[in-house]
Amino acid sequence: MQIESSLADALEIVRVTDVGLMRELNEDTVASDDAYGVVVLADGMGGYKAGEVASEMAVLSITAEIIEALDSHQQDEDITSNAAYFGEMQAEAQVLLNAVNNANARIFEVSQSVPECEGMGTTLVLGIFADNQLLVGHIGDSRLYRLRNQKLTQLTEDHSLLQEQINAGLITVEQAKFSANKNLVTRALGVESYVELALQAHDVAVGDIYLLCSDGLTDMVDNENIEATMNASAENLDKAAHGLVHLANQNGGLDNISVILVRIKQSFERKQTGGNQFWLRGLGDGFFGWLK
Repeated sequence: MQIESSLADALEIVRVTDVGLMRELNEDTVASDDAYGVVVLADGMGGYKAGEVASEMAVLSITAEIIEALDSHQQDEDITSNAAYFGEMQAEAQVLLNAVNNANARIFEVSQSVPECEGMGTTLVLGIFADNQLLVGHIGDSRLYRLRNQKLTQLTEDHSLLQEQINAGLITVEQAKFSANKNLVTRALGVESYVELALQAHDVAVGDIYLLCSDGLTDMVDNENIEATMNASAENLDKAAHGLVHLANQNGGLDNISVILVRIKQSFERKQTGGNQFWLRGLGDGFFGWLK
């Protein structure tokens, strides 16, 4: 894996996470590193504090493992059949798969050994930018969108009962907005000993804006209003991110709300990295302090 220079000049990244209006705890966790082109978002679920534990474990371990692998030029010789479909991105695909599988094992182990964490899990959406592409993986109903030429496109499909009902033709997308099954995911990290990560690769273009978000946004704000808000503040990512959170809270704020926005500022070649500009919400007083 050839490492040349930082992606920080090519990417602009903004992260916002908010507890919302109805929850006491923020069980979402977000992280990014603009030098390595890594973005990660998790929305935890479980009993008292367990969702927070799961999301923090996932984001911390996955981000650290990905950055370590990229930084040390590690490539597994045993590229899986899943990763082999990603051409020049197959090394990154293997790194991502390994990191997610290891995080799943760690979360599952804690859920089995710590009574307060029984049954905990988390959704996940994450990406690695490299060689003018975005490799994205997701589990559950946290989403990735792309705004290109002022048009918003949803790039991930939820792993949820509601999405299965839509796919089967049992309900329409419009009916789904009023369904009682909104928060029933069919796949989550850490709930079982193995979980399947959905992987995709997308070519990026200068001017694209990518949105990673938890369902605290998408349950409160429809795609049309997400698109309008992003377009209205497209030149100011910080304003756009806070605008999306504000809109979700204005519409009820029933859940934690997390947003990561990534703008492609310039073309970038084969895997680039440099100094570490890592950011993560609340780990100091979160998982590690709570388990002591």
